[in-house]
Amino acid sequence: MSLAPRLDLRQTQSLVMTPQLQQAIKLLQLSNLELTAFIEQELERNPLLEREDADGADPGEPERPELPAAAPDEPPLLDGMAPGAADDGFDVDYDNLYNNDSASDGIEGEAFAQWSRGGGRADFDDGEANLEQTLAGGISIRDHLVEQLNVDIAEPADRLIGLHLIAMLDESGYLVGDIGEVAEKLACPRERVESVLRRVQRFDPAGIFARSLKECLALQLAELDRLDPAMQAMLDNLPLLARRDLPGLMRVCGVDAEDLSEMIAEIKALDPKPALRFDSVVTQAITPDVLMRRGQDGSWLVELNSDTLPRVLVDTRYYAKVAGASKSREDKSYLAERYQSANWLVKSLHQRATTILKVAIELVRQQDAFFRHGIQHLRPLVLRDIATAISMHESTVSRVTSNKYISTPRGIYELKYFFTQAIGSADGGDAHSAESVRHRIKALIDAEDAQILSDDRIVEILKGEGVDIARRTVAKYREAMNIPSSVQRRREKSLGM
Repeated sequence: MSLAPRLDLRQTQSLVMTPQLQQAIKLLQLSNLELTAFIEQELERNPLLEREDADGADPGEPERPELPAAAPDEPPLLDGMAPGAADDGFDVDYDNLYNNDSASDGIEGEAFAQWSRGGGRADFDDGEANLEQTLAGGISIRDHLVEQLNVDIAEPADRLIGLHLIAMLDESGYLVGDIGEVAEKLACPRERVESVLRRVQRFDPAGIFARSLKECLALQLAELDRLDPAMQAMLDNLPLLARRDLPGLMRVCGVDAEDLSEMIAEIKALDPKPALRFDSVVTQAITPDVLMRRGQDGSWLVELNSDTLPRVLVDTRYYAKVAGASKSREDKSYLAERYQSANWLVKSLHQRATTILKVAIELVRQQDAFFRHGIQHLRPLVLRDIATAISMHESTVSRVTSNKYISTPRGIYELKYFFTQAIGSADGGDAHSAESVRHRIKALIDAEDAQILSDDRIVEILKGEGVDIARRTVAKYREAMNIPSSVQRRREKSLGM
């Protein structure tokens, strides 16, 4: 048997990540602010793109620059590509499909790669680096608290309450507004909001979520294990401290002059404005991508927020004008590439808007009970449920629900917060939301009278109600809600606690 070189012709199929496909994927997961920044750069880069007027009026014949020559590092397209051919590849159903024709492989996505440094440039050139881009940015108080919220609180419903409380903080870290408004908006008991407030008040920095200077100092002293009766008496009489009435303070606190001096020194060491130590960048107000409101017939009306939608068009008149005046091969290649890039961008933006609206409508439909009746009706939901309902891939739904917000009658939420874990049904029916099961466990324990319910007994009751749950899951949920075991509850009850 001899070895000899030979030529073979083989036909294979492979998925090619063209620059257009990368751009469409990136556009889908951008927030409205990031999308606006990218569109502004595209308008500066592509002379065939123009901004559509908000009122839809014809902008007329704008001033246009002369057609530039192709850059040396931009390879021209194949000769003979007609203007119409550049658009043929886009005649597809782009609701959930991206074009992958080989004819589009020559289009560069350099502008998008330059703007989105995270994905690298299309030509693998790092380009000019900015020193400021390598510096670590300061963390804001909101980001710091949200990180702790996601770690410390597992219940999706309590996380939603925590997000509302974080939004109510002022720049110093104090809670402004009435927590009763949060309870009313989420249709949950005020006691539950107060329970979440007590949990987030243990977050770092100490003193956060206080409603007064007295409470702020008390939280910090409690963290230091220094909130004794004498110190509490001083906090109850802060006006005396402000007037430097030392004899009055010694009398109400029951301490001598030396102890009072030490207590005042401890008070001075505390931080009355705990949030100011973090990044002082002004927090940008959230602009929702989707608007939701109730219709006259009681149904939900879901629509895209027109203020966040970029309005760009392909200027075909300018294209026809300069196409007739183009003589050189480089000019024609450059013009064909700009025209195809502009068409792709416009259709990618339309695809992005259509996909966001489709996902949002299905989310509202599946979480209808939450919007109508409150947080205890938040149903279990995973990405696969939405993807199956709208015939899309889970990765597409994941990109859509990241950094996208919806304005609802119960507040503004990120779309991903509506996905919660599920507990199976004992009778094979619909699954139960993990949050609704936690709420039922707490209700059973709160209703205890003479008989203390063990975890096994709670499992039996829940299975009788159609909830298939294990004992260890009940114990985990009970501990997450800071509810003691049945033995501890029985001991406390016997002591009259």
